[in-house]
Amino acid sequence: MQRLSKKKLLLCIVSGGLALVMLGLSIFFFAYYIPEQEKQAERERLVQEYYANKLALYQAENEKYADFEVDVAFLGDSLTDGYDLQSYYPQYLTSNRGIGGETTHGLESRLEVSVYALKPKITVMLIGGNNLNTMFENYENILIGLRDNLPQTKVILVSLTAMGGDWGHKNQIAAYNNTIIKKLAEKYNFTFVDVYTPLFDESIGEVYEGYTTDGAHFTAKGYQVVTQTLTPAIDALMNVW
Repeated sequence: MQRLSKKKLLLCIVSGGLALVMLGLSIFFFAYYIPEQEKQAERERLVQEYYANKLALYQAENEKYADFEVDVAFLGDSLTDGYDLQSYYPQYLTSNRGIGGETTHGLESRLEVSVYALKPKITVMLIGGNNLNTMFENYENILIGLRDNLPQTKVILVSLTAMGGDWGHKNQIAAYNNTIIKKLAEKYNFTFVDVYTPLFDESIGEVYEGYTTDGAHFTAKGYQVVTQTLTPAIDALMNVW
């Protein structure tokens, strides 16, 4: 048998090595990437299903209650979604219209079923934490919609919250955005409530320890602070009804 030259042997080794690399990439693609795509697709399906179920629940509640029968409707994202309103506001008939992961754009698209059809006496809105950099693309549109479609409903605009941990770096933009929310509240004669300040620990530059589970989502203690801050504003507006 004739021996391979060094050059041919090197080419064989390189070719074999490339083949192994390609095989490895193929295995990685099929073993990891496609399953990850499927996982992502499943996550998106579950999110859409949850969203649809929430809207169906709102629709059922809208048919259940007469106009202005509900005292306070809370609009927002996961901070609202996880808010046990009956426990914190037993003195009022409340409705939770929060959906986890929501942005200002998503909220605007569902205002009809979320609040217009319900016609609560008061609407409390906390939104923007999931799209801090783009929230003012349509935040004012939401306010105009509330003003024009619910002229009798009193509106409370809640500031963005203080954060910590992986979200702590967002406090500066949240604080800046709160100044804009306050100005918009004044422009539309809505009530502004600052929950950022009572949540913010100046000594560490983040939300107080024990107020959140992960730096963003509230513990019972955090919700207690929010409730104590919001209640006077809600009481004052209820007194004019």
